[in-house]
Amino acid sequence: MQQFTTSTFYFDYETDAIQQFIHKYVDRTASKKEQAIQLYYAIRDGWRYNPYNITVKKEGYRASVILDKKEAHCIDKSILMVTCCRTLDIPARLCLAKVRNHIAAEKITEQFGTDELVPHGYVEVYLNNKWIKTTPVFNKELCAFINVEALEFDGETDAIFQEFDKKGGNFMEYIEDYGHCDDVPVQFMLDLMRQHYTVAFDHFLKKGEVTEADFK
Repeated sequence: MQQFTTSTFYFDYETDAIQQFIHKYVDRTASKKEQAIQLYYAIRDGWRYNPYNITVKKEGYRASVILDKKEAHCIDKSILMVTCCRTLDIPARLCLAKVRNHIAAEKITEQFGTDELVPHGYVEVYLNNKWIKTTPVFNKELCAFINVEALEFDGETDAIFQEFDKKGGNFMEYIEDYGHCDDVPVQFMLDLMRQHYTVAFDHFLKKGEVTEADFK
């Protein structure tokens, strides 16, 4: 369990930025469950979710760097949740999956060359002797805009995704789960993106934002 509470290059909770974030949003006298819930809502609604805000620079996946972003990808928010939980000695780990988003699918396909989003990030936190899945990704304002119920987290049951919108139409569909990670597997993530996001990575290559050497 110790590997899920340690600081790493990406889960850099010893930095002043992370410590200040914790001080602002978390009551350290509260129970671990309540602390995890406080973090969930601070992260879910603190950044507007943007599936196109992808970085190919490894430095960009550090939690302290993510704090400075105006908008955030699901991976960003999940990394931040894991880092902050570990700060409070709550075991937490990053999980990755492949999903299909049925809302705005045409725009997603245009941008990425596919309607599948990969990797999608979520989090597992260890509370009351069990691992609980949580997804602090879709901010409440965005959910209201796309007519989807905001995903709530009670610290006891899985909060993994919204399968349907308010009218019963499909929203999120999990296609494949890649499991959990001790740290942020950036190389694995970039390889998945290059494999699935052919249109986007051609764009990155042409602009010089990434080179083939980054994937060797």
